[in-house]
Amino acid sequence: MLMVALLAFLVALLLIAALALLRSARVGRRRTGLPPGRVIYADTGAWGRCERPLFSRRHLLTGKPDYLVEEKGRLIPVEVKPTVSPPAPYRSHVLQLAAYCLLVEEEYGRRPPYGIVKYRDRAFAVEYTPQLQAQLLNTLADMRSRLSADDVPPSHANPNRCRRCSYREVCGRSLAN
Repeated sequence: MLMVALLAFLVALLLIAALALLRSARVGRRRTGLPPGRVIYADTGAWGRCERPLFSRRHLLTGKPDYLVEEKGRLIPVEVKPTVSPPAPYRSHVLQLAAYCLLVEEEYGRRPPYGIVKYRDRAFAVEYTPQLQAQLLNTLADMRSRLSADDVPPSHANPNRCRRCSYREVCGRSLAN
């Protein structure tokens, strides 16, 4: 009788522990800003080794989204930013996400319906529309034409952007002193 009671107690304890672990995993997942589904690509190092970059031969573009989640047969790229969210996602972040959508479509043959930009305190779902794809392709064409130019002026007049730029030491046009 004592053995049965002890066994029942241990089973109950294991069930409670399993439920606590499941709840902890759900809370952790919610904090990442990831949609429900299976993570099939991760570039954060937090979930294992980092994946190879996605590549588009047609657009000569490469990139590594932080996560790629498969949800109901759809592929959703997720870009995580460590900063507090602005009122709306920055244009550069939206275009970065659009680039990941384009790369996912090229690599996997499935067009993502949207992607997610996750800031520290908020996530934005960004619809991957034909208009956004056109903006991305126009931006890429503009960047390529500037790369072939002899003299490329800065795209801004903000010294703070230059201070945070990893190319400021070699730029020659840095506004940061």
